[in-house]
Amino acid sequence: MRRVCVFDVNETLLDLRSLDPAFEQSFGDPDVRWEWFSQLLQSAFTATIIGTYHPFGGIAAAALDMTAARREVILTEEERHRILRGLRRLPAHHDVADALGRLRKEGVRLAALTNSTQEVAEAQLTHANLRDFFELVLSADEVKRLKPEPYHMAAQRLGVEIGRVRLIAAHAWDVAGALAAGCAAAFVARPGVVFDPLAPRPDIVGEDLREVAALILETEPA
Repeated sequence: MRRVCVFDVNETLLDLRSLDPAFEQSFGDPDVRWEWFSQLLQSAFTATIIGTYHPFGGIAAAALDMTAARREVILTEEERHRILRGLRRLPAHHDVADALGRLRKEGVRLAALTNSTQEVAEAQLTHANLRDFFELVLSADEVKRLKPEPYHMAAQRLGVEIGRVRLIAAHAWDVAGALAAGCAAAFVARPGVVFDPLAPRPDIVGEDLREVAALILETEPA
């Protein structure tokens, strides 16, 4: 029996590059988006390590304020809202619909798991025309712990053992966390993203989601 495929959302399914014009307008450099997202993840990891919890949107806003302070940029409220609202309106990467459609056609169960709140995740996937591919959209907010904590919650909600879950992500830390929790995993090597050589390597690595989907079907025949 094939594993349930559980997908990370931001960067794995949705393209954060659509935020670049807003960062360029506010900071004069679209690459500040990378700096902001790295700060967001650092703040999220810190919260997880010390055992506190803040909704992911609040962490995103705080990371934006930190990035602006570091750059000595004063953002207007409109600029802040433009960037943060943009998280709800991210487009899907060009390969996503085809890959999800192929997996669904082959009978693979699909779910999404994100650090964003349930309401934001539903809005994101609906806007990107991806919601109907997933039987469940799962949020770390449900257990008030950011990834990598919620993998066991995902398995429980899906009614399977943790080893019957395959986490698909474009983040090495997400993949490493899933493997440590007992899941299988797959890494999507999105442009500019490389795998951590110190992290355990999953059995599936692909240049895009179409390749990952093909390898999943090859590795786990019906």
